[in-house]
Amino acid sequence: MPRFFSGDELGAIKSISYAQGDNTKARAAKPTILVRGSSESGRSKTIQKLSVHSSGSDSLLSAVRADGSASLYKVEGDGLNVVHEWKETRLKEGQRFVGLADTETGVYTCTSNGALRLTRLGQDGAEPSSSFATLPMRLCEWRLSKDEKSFAYGGDEVELSLWDTERAFSQPKEAPPQSPSPESKKRKRGDQLLPGELWRAKNVPNDHLSLRQPVHNTALTYLQPSSSTSHQHLLVGTANGNIRRYDTRAARRPVADWKGVGKTGGVSTVQKGFHEHELFVADHGCMLAALDLRNGRTMYSYKAGLAGAVSSIAPAHSLLASAAQDRFVRLHSTFGPPAEAGQQQEHKGEVLDKLYMKVIPTVIAWDGEKDDSKAGLDEEGAEGEDDVWDAMPAAESDSEDEAKASRRKEKKSRTA
Repeated sequence: MPRFFSGDELGAIKSISYAQGDNTKARAAKPTILVRGSSESGRSKTIQKLSVHSSGSDSLLSAVRADGSASLYKVEGDGLNVVHEWKETRLKEGQRFVGLADTETGVYTCTSNGALRLTRLGQDGAEPSSSFATLPMRLCEWRLSKDEKSFAYGGDEVELSLWDTERAFSQPKEAPPQSPSPESKKRKRGDQLLPGELWRAKNVPNDHLSLRQPVHNTALTYLQPSSSTSHQHLLVGTANGNIRRYDTRAARRPVADWKGVGKTGGVSTVQKGFHEHELFVADHGCMLAALDLRNGRTMYSYKAGLAGAVSSIAPAHSLLASAAQDRFVRLHSTFGPPAEAGQQQEHKGEVLDKLYMKVIPTVIAWDGEKDDSKAGLDEEGAEGEDDVWDAMPAAESDSEDEAKASRRKEKKSRTA
């Protein structure tokens, strides 16, 4: 039974479990309120990010809110127990959280004004501790790699950048670089990496009028794990609706630039799917689609019933959950890309269930537990199909039917 956690504009956190219905495609949602929201505080308690992490047999859930407060919970059945709470004092008015990652090391948080923080839980009763780092401002998205060795960010006039996590939180020990000559200042200003920065993207070429194209990265994700910290495959979505793929070892400019994927208001969120070459993209309109990473083509889109912009998505193997501005949390089916790029997509995803929320949901996260019911249903379906075929009588061949027909004609001619 797959389970997701959702947060809303009033600070409530809910657990949504999906049970298999009588129909193999149908799913029945079971919502449970874990943390109640309050209308008195308005939107100051809006849940901006959620992150789930499994530590041994324990499942931990972290949440950050619009007022700068953050909480770490331990998930126990249909309830949450507070493990630790803190507040990001560097979050200013008009800023927001753009990144959250719950890991074995601790909880990483990042704000749009570049306040990066690592909160570690104390061992053997010791007090929790925090480490701080400062990044550029005007960030729109921050992501941590699976191995925690690197992170990436992008934003409004902030190019996609890759950093070493350990070096970002440590003070530079080397001597400060000497001041360059006035002639080289302008040339090196955009190319010089900051302490801890491993790689920085370069803006795409000027347009057909030789005008500089604005930089506005609104969403990003890691595409695949890498053994090298400095060699990563990254993907960003932009405010003008483009999807750009980067290989940090190949070039600073994108190796692929697919234009016009986001139709309305630019790309709002991107997530790598569990199938190979699978990417999910949503814009600020009503578009939620699956893309083939080999050519950037849309394999299928979820058009039925979407009446608001999708603000958050959470892939879960063969399923996908989405939270939208029309107050619905939806569960979708997913299908991987065809074996070869450019082939026709045989199966297309569809909406399996939609759950109305009284308050607009802002974020959704998968609990990480694999759903084994689908495999069992497939096996049962295959066995049932075999039983049906075994029960059917064997059909005679066309040649036997023709022989019988000819013998009947001969018999009639003899009796006539």
